[in-house]
Amino acid sequence: MTLNNTFKALSDSTRRKILHLLKTRDLTAGEIADHFNISKPSISHHLNLLKTADLITDERRGQYIFYSLNTSVFEEVLKWLVGFKSSENEGGKGNERN
Repeated sequence: MTLNNTFKALSDSTRRKILHLLKTRDLTAGEIADHFNISKPSISHHLNLLKTADLITDERRGQYIFYSLNTSVFEEVLKWLVGFKSSENEGGKGNERN
């Protein structure tokens, strides 16, 4: 996981909505596409970016591919954010204002 890929994937509202949909259960690309008014190739593009960022995983079940959240990446991002905040509280280096 790279934070750049993660934040790039999270920067788009369609991808954020896809992640929100996957919070409740695993979905196929078709089920995800049903929630949007965009082409299926566009949905596929968004899914590929989310997979590249390791925010989602896919698993073939019979003739369908199901997408699910990869919560470990969210945990890593949260750890990074908390660590960033913690280092700010520990000394505030670089945060002084004139």
